[in-house]
Amino acid sequence: MYKLLIRPLLFWFDPEKVHHFTFSCIRFLSRIQGFSRVVQMIYTVEDKRLETEVFGLKFKNPVGLAAGFDKDAKLYNELAQFGFGFIEIGTLTPKPQEGNPKKRLFRLRADSAIINRMGFNNGGVQAAADRLRPNKNVLIGGNIGKNKNTPNEQAASDYEICFDALYDVVDYFVVNVSSPNTPNLRALQDKEPLTQLLQILQDKNNTKPKPKPILLKIAPDLTNDQLLDIIDIVKITKIAGVIATNTTLSREGLQSEHQSEAGGLSGKPLTQRATEVIRFLSEKSNKAFPIIGVGGIHTAQDAIEKLQAGASLVQLYTGFIYEGPALIKAINKAILEQKR
Repeated sequence: MYKLLIRPLLFWFDPEKVHHFTFSCIRFLSRIQGFSRVVQMIYTVEDKRLETEVFGLKFKNPVGLAAGFDKDAKLYNELAQFGFGFIEIGTLTPKPQEGNPKKRLFRLRADSAIINRMGFNNGGVQAAADRLRPNKNVLIGGNIGKNKNTPNEQAASDYEICFDALYDVVDYFVVNVSSPNTPNLRALQDKEPLTQLLQILQDKNNTKPKPKPILLKIAPDLTNDQLLDIIDIVKITKIAGVIATNTTLSREGLQSEHQSEAGGLSGKPLTQRATEVIRFLSEKSNKAFPIIGVGGIHTAQDAIEKLQAGASLVQLYTGFIYEGPALIKAINKAILEQKR
């Protein structure tokens, strides 16, 4: 029903407005008695064999929602009812910021892709932390970044502020230095500044009674030498793992009219490259750390390939928009088939 009726209707309108409209609809419908239960019955796959323990956390299934969809932790309970095993909120920054000027979100229908240049638009980390405080049942990842106006030399302070604000209300952290939409942010992926940043956060983490897993989200545009640096950095800083990958700056092979828009590309064009990065990290590190695979997952087979390449968990974003919530169920069923 989603692909036949709902998606064609939604795709008539501006994608950012549709995003907010969809949030309002889901929130409204979830207040109707019985709606949430029906959604869970349709989309959720309950099976102990799907339970996955990664970096000390138990996930009820390995399919999560990637950061960027519920930036401000406004709908994590409702979204979890569609069958996700975990929800990643953010990217959050210390101060609220509007992000880049609109229009900044584009559908590339012929490519089953999206280009965004949102620019870490969010209401600030403290507001999101307050919304997460009542949470009891949803496993939450906290994706953190720096404010646009914070110089890279002071970036660590922004990440520390976000870490402190979210520490009590998230289950794991993701350090985002790979978004292409904040000026100079990707410079923090260079070995020296990245090692320093992660070590500062890990040192702070280790002072806590119960340290939380810290992961690094990387770009798909890194060279093999840079990926080898990532492996070294994980080893040096002893962070919990890597999320591979963020959006790409590549425009190779695109057919859609919006292909020249600036920003990060996600969706089907990223499928192969994201899997290649996962496989490279897994093989070259000898499976030394967990990887969350994200990028171009539009079918159950896409997810299986990422798991086979070395990912422990997967996340959806653009595939969720194009394929609908049935994709979550399809992936979990395919994983169960692999376990037979």
